Amino acid sequence: MNFGCVYHRSQDNMCYAKNETELVIQIQTGKEVERVFLHYEDPMESEEFGGPWRWKGHPEEMSGGKELENHMWWTLSVFPPYKRCAYFFELQSADETFYYLEDGFYAKDTLVLENKRLSYFSFPWMNPADINVTPDWVADTVWYQIFPERFCRKDDSLPKNKLHPWGRGHVTNDEFYGGDLAGITSKIGYLADLGITGIYLTPIFEASTTHKYDTTDYRKIDPAFGTGEDFRTLVDTAHRAGIRIMLDGVFNHCGYHFPYWQDVLEKGPASPYWNWFMVNKWPFDKADPWTYDKKYYSFHFTAFMPKLNTNKEEVAEYLIETCEYWVREFGIDGLRLDVAHEISHKFCRSLRARLKALRPDFYILGEIWQDSMRWLRGDEFDSVMNYPFHNAVMDFFRNKEADSLSFRYRINKCYSMYMEQTNQVLFNLLDSHDTARLRSKLPDADSFFQALAVLFTMPGSPCIFYGTEIAMEGGPDPDCRRCMPWDDVEKGTFQETAAMVKALIALRKQEPLCRCPQLVFPEGEPVGSRVITYRRQAEGRSLTVCINAGDTGTGVPGGSILLSRKTENGRILPGGFAVVK
Repeated sequence: MNFGCVYHRSQDNMCYAKNETELVIQIQTGKEVERVFLHYEDPMESEEFGGPWRWKGHPEEMSGGKELENHMWWTLSVFPPYKRCAYFFELQSADETFYYLEDGFYAKDTLVLENKRLSYFSFPWMNPADINVTPDWVADTVWYQIFPERFCRKDDSLPKNKLHPWGRGHVTNDEFYGGDLAGITSKIGYLADLGITGIYLTPIFEASTTHKYDTTDYRKIDPAFGTGEDFRTLVDTAHRAGIRIMLDGVFNHCGYHFPYWQDVLEKGPASPYWNWFMVNKWPFDKADPWTYDKKYYSFHFTAFMPKLNTNKEEVAEYLIETCEYWVREFGIDGLRLDVAHEISHKFCRSLRARLKALRPDFYILGEIWQDSMRWLRGDEFDSVMNYPFHNAVMDFFRNKEADSLSFRYRINKCYSMYMEQTNQVLFNLLDSHDTARLRSKLPDADSFFQALAVLFTMPGSPCIFYGTEIAMEGGPDPDCRRCMPWDDVEKGTFQETAAMVKALIALRKQEPLCRCPQLVFPEGEPVGSRVITYRRQAEGRSLTVCINAGDTGTGVPGGSILLSRKTENGRILPGGFAVVK
């Protein structure tokens, strides 16, 4: 048995309280391990005052055997009656059995339970205040990300920069097209008809650029987008249509024209805001557009986006009060934190405490592109943008050499990284304002629709970028931020594409199994196959998704077809998919 592949810690995603009664315990092993048993008990139950300590626990087989590329992942839920749990593992392969405790591995003849009291893994107490609670509504939400400057222009009376004609084709970050909040409000009916139940807006606060990630005033709507009343109208209109609103908070850095930064540029260390930033040299060359010399820290070495020092109480208080203002005054439902991995954990914990006190079901989303467990313990973020999921899906559909086993390993990895309550609200996306558009990243329309079928049938909260419903194209940032072609949309140019995306959204919303936590890949997939099959199952019911990315037809799984594309005579043609119940 390969002990180097075995790993467990009694915390984070490997041992956690799912709720006040259920404790989830998970372990990673090598693939030679065929069965795993969890031996557990209440640690106080075996203690007799004045007498010997004897193990009174019992074994229970762990389920799953979820396959990763080089490991197996095993899961079991237990229900400790007294809220405490001591435990260890029994690992069985074809010809070996070993016991795994916190201090190492033991063969059957070397494990003396009575002498190992301090060697067991332990979950000391299931305190309700420590349970990671995520907002229930998010798992049922279908998000639509909007880049306001390019979505829809409605109010030509607003003070806008010199505008380019609204149209299709390539764009840059220097071109203003005049999208505004009134334009978004005018399209709420369109979004509701599409099936959208959540809008994620990239920054709308006053800033000098088209993208608005260089905030000048955190408590003012950018005049080119409208006014506070325009935003209130948007939120109220969306809420009446059953659509939630999430804003984008840029707290890692500010814009060059942020008044407090301008004060620092003028007064240097004498400025009362000197400690709001991370200045390392004074004086420094103000004309240099880059910060490679570390004169001060900034976003992406760009001098016009100086980093805010979220370690300082006064900075944290200003930003948290700002967030409270937008929640209290306008009723927003969620907040995405830009460049969240560079903001201090202390700030994130304070932000969560204050916003959840104001509104317990408020959704806090961090922009982190890698493993994010340290932010997802229940005291900082509810979720992160699920780029590991994005990468797994993109790598499969862009690489014709990738097979269904590699897809299984990658997806299983995504859903073994965090707690189940986090998995249910992960922000799943296949493109965004930071990446090339989905249709441009994939080789053909078939893979585009297949990737969307995966998006809408996986655990988590799916998001599409504006225009994905019409297979809008666009290269990497900034070309992904093209104008929405409303004239062509209204002519019905994209009717067939939009109808399929709308059907996928409807399936997601109407079929509870699409939103359940259980994801199972069948055994026996042949090596080299590009036919993906997985089941979503709960309480004896199941839904099967089959995606044929191969070169020959494959049979439709048995059951009633809920939605399909490119199927014929009981077979899924190359490039097609079927969702069967």
